[in-house]
Amino acid sequence: MNVEARLKDARIANAAAHWGPRFTVNGVDFSDFKDVTSALQSWDDWCGAWSARAAEHEARGRAALAAKQYVSAREHLVRAAATYHFAKYLFVQDMAQMKAAHSKAVACLTDALPFMEPPGERVLIPYEGKHLAGVLRKPRGVQKPPIVLMTMGLDSTKEELVTFQQTFLDRGMAILAFDGPGQGEAEYDFPIRPDYENVVGPVIDWLETVRPDVDTKRLGIWGISLGGYYAPRSAAFEKRIKAAIANCGPYNWGALWAKLPELTRAAYVARSHSKSDAEAREKAFGLSLEGIGEKIECPIFIIAAGLDRLCPPEDAKRLASEVKGPVELLVIEDGNHVAHNRPYSYRPQSADWMARQLGAVAVR
Repeated sequence: MNVEARLKDARIANAAAHWGPRFTVNGVDFSDFKDVTSALQSWDDWCGAWSARAAEHEARGRAALAAKQYVSAREHLVRAAATYHFAKYLFVQDMAQMKAAHSKAVACLTDALPFMEPPGERVLIPYEGKHLAGVLRKPRGVQKPPIVLMTMGLDSTKEELVTFQQTFLDRGMAILAFDGPGQGEAEYDFPIRPDYENVVGPVIDWLETVRPDVDTKRLGIWGISLGGYYAPRSAAFEKRIKAAIANCGPYNWGALWAKLPELTRAAYVARSHSKSDAEAREKAFGLSLEGIGEKIECPIFIIAAGLDRLCPPEDAKRLASEVKGPVELLVIEDGNHVAHNRPYSYRPQSADWMARQLGAVAVR
């Protein structure tokens, strides 16, 4: 295939150029990324091509399960879940294809959870007459550990967060990664909403009511990308949160609209349940941290990336300057969006910081 043919669809060229670090640090094999993106010529084939590659990993996982080779089953199924997730990633022009890939991602991760280290469980949290689906994992050997709520970005889901989870689990913290409105299993019923404290509040209520095995008096929140808006917003109004991490979130999502990539805007149109780009843009201005920083009293760790194409580092710096409580700002000058290309520059550091805030003890 010649380069000219492959570059006819700029969306594929953009994916090949920019998405590799995110995919590979979150569970996709590097060779899979190269194979699939190099063979694609049209964005219309994205979901199908990635789903086909994911099915290979799923088949290995199912075979390992049948043979009771549970470590191998976990490895294959977790990789399959991440690969199916990225098949659906930003693919909103064909909802039937997207939903099929998404259901596969959910099934693969769910089947892997009992065999993960430490194990996980699928949970359903009551929310506005329906449920938010989540994954709860606890560190081994820790009685009533502190817990970190994990809030992801625009088109992230809990199936993408396995490697992120480990940094907290290894330091003695439980995690609850859940699909909020506009995300994953909740995206079909609930649009994105700016007042995220009204999502996090019911999640904490549920933990306090039915999960005495975690310490909700030592509860933190973590968010990446658009979750880097949700986390500080929640911390400003939900005072049961004792510490927050915000990674590469926007200060005002609407103010960034004109410079956002085409696929990102299209995904926000879909996830906000808007009828047009114009309606979505108007809603995007509701995701603003104007006047929010002064309400954040708990400690917050803010991460910015100098090469971020979506949420410029100036947004994080502005939030840090306005926070009322203790704040630590980490700028990764050569980091891309969420600094996926430099995970070693912030994942351990931010998890260590959260462990100190919540009084967690590392698992040995």
